[in-house]
Amino acid sequence: MLKLKQDVFPRWQQLSDQFGTEGAFEHFGPYAGANIKVRSIDPYTVESSMQLIETNTNYVGTHFGGSLYSMCDPFFMFLLMRNLGKNYIVWDKAASIDFIKPGTGLVSARFHIPPEEIENLKLELARTRKLEKVYECSVKDEQGDIIARMDKTLYIRKMRT
Repeated sequence: MLKLKQDVFPRWQQLSDQFGTEGAFEHFGPYAGANIKVRSIDPYTVESSMQLIETNTNYVGTHFGGSLYSMCDPFFMFLLMRNLGKNYIVWDKAASIDFIKPGTGLVSARFHIPPEEIENLKLELARTRKLEKVYECSVKDEQGDIIARMDKTLYIRKMRT
């Protein structure tokens, strides 16, 4: 029987060990090239931001959609992996993004999974062993207007012990 295992990719582990969590993202190629900055608020909350620069600008001079998606991509998975621990597997399963209005200047997104939800997931996974969960985030401009909204579906599974 195939035993599922989830380890942090060695390059990520090296970057995290050398630069810390926030610094690891700054040295990750797609984030460095798109000028994406990451800040951990607490163990359950992360923020990402991106200033409009030449390397993240699209054909008409606004934020490139791929960069907007990229600034949102890993954080719900990251938060669940960090807070559930090594006895759980978390995988991205699906995502969708709606572009509400063109983004210019500084844009940001906040990702939060409350501790109570982590505990509820553990209880549910003790019963069902696997589930899918959808999380939503909004990318906002400096005025607080939503410029994009992303839904992220995560597959979460308790490993056999």
